[in-house]
Amino acid sequence: MNKIKPDEVYHLAAQSYVDYSFDDEFSTLNSNINGTHYILSAVKEFSQHSKFYFAGSSEMFGKAKVSPQDENTPFHPRSAYGISKVAGYHLTQNYREAYNLHASSGILYNHESPRRGFEFVTRKISLAAARIKLGLQKNIYLGNIKPKRDWGHAKDYVEAMWLIVQQNKPDDYVVGTGTTHTVEEFLKKAFEVLDLNYKKYLLVDKNLFRPSEVNLLLSNPNKIKKKLAWRSKITFEELVTEMVLFDYNNEKNSLSSF
Repeated sequence: MNKIKPDEVYHLAAQSYVDYSFDDEFSTLNSNINGTHYILSAVKEFSQHSKFYFAGSSEMFGKAKVSPQDENTPFHPRSAYGISKVAGYHLTQNYREAYNLHASSGILYNHESPRRGFEFVTRKISLAAARIKLGLQKNIYLGNIKPKRDWGHAKDYVEAMWLIVQQNKPDDYVVGTGTTHTVEEFLKKAFEVLDLNYKKYLLVDKNLFRPSEVNLLLSNPNKIKKKLAWRSKITFEELVTEMVLFDYNNEKNSLSSF
């Protein structure tokens, strides 16, 4: 930080897999909270002109009593990951108020792309659809397929992050689509892209259910729409199709290389 003195700092690094945070709370809390603190401290000490962005998460709301959620909705995280993001949010707010840093948070709802990690359910689904279509896999094992999520495209959300940092005054924003779909809807659409019926291949494994599930997490992005003129552009259907076709073409090319 002292050497580069960047104009903008985007703090996106984290242990971001919610399921893993139940298995290893210590490393999740340690890396996510301390990591945020270290970077904020470095900005304060060596590069106070830097504009800082913290990637919050809808998991901060967790057991939300109201839906949709906005910037004034109380936090009630239900995982170590959610707890770590609440801590990071408050650290960012504190450094903004105590040290007059240009430090902002975006409370991001689920955002996906073909670069999503394989441990996440969306990528697990898109890859399984591709492999089943190519005869490389027989079934897909999933846990609870009823939870609803507010899914958007990472491209749109990166634009939102950038816009937040460009503002003269730092602030906090909820970033989401304002619509939800169930895991089952994602699954159905993903398999339909390749003319498959997911019901023929789905096996529900109760060992994959989370110890505690969040309530309905649905964004109210009115603030960022009004103040920054941002809105998600890529539809749910376009997102799912892009992910499935990416995995299908990638797996197909891998086969042809042998």
